[in-house]
Amino acid sequence: MIRILGVDPGSRITGYGVITVEGNHHRYVASGCIRAGAGPLPERLGRIHAGLRELIETHRPDEVAVEKVFVYRSAESALKLGHARGAVMLTAVMAGLPLAEYAAPKVKQAVTGSGRADKAQVAQMVTTLLALSATPQADAADALALALCHAHSRSLLAGADAVGFRRSRLR
Repeated sequence: MIRILGVDPGSRITGYGVITVEGNHHRYVASGCIRAGAGPLPERLGRIHAGLRELIETHRPDEVAVEKVFVYRSAESALKLGHARGAVMLTAVMAGLPLAEYAAPKVKQAVTGSGRADKAQVAQMVTTLLALSATPQADAADALALALCHAHSRSLLAGADAVGFRRSRLR
């Protein structure tokens, strides 16, 4: 069994989702949001780091999956997101956890079957795939989708390893 922490970074709200994977079975563990709120960016990054560190201590994930940066309309927004991703990545690495990055279209493809799915479709599929009683908040749903995408990618890589391919060739 492996425990995966998915993280959807944001400079004000960072979504997280924790699942366990055993074979082809995915089980929901926890999800929610780290609310960095308003204020100077360095303080928000500190809140993201502290919240994520606490989550890692509580849930003890084996691996972390985070969303890759995509193009924003505003350079300032892209930079803030980059800082939030950096806080997430640094926290995971400092905890000694392997980190995987996925582009949003790949996550959507893995969860819904379409790389162009909207947030509502992703949330609905996460709810269905994890047999949740209610649809999670958007940022938490995105983080759970990242964890599911990573679980799927891990199984594909494991299958490729079993037939003699090296992971470095697949990247």
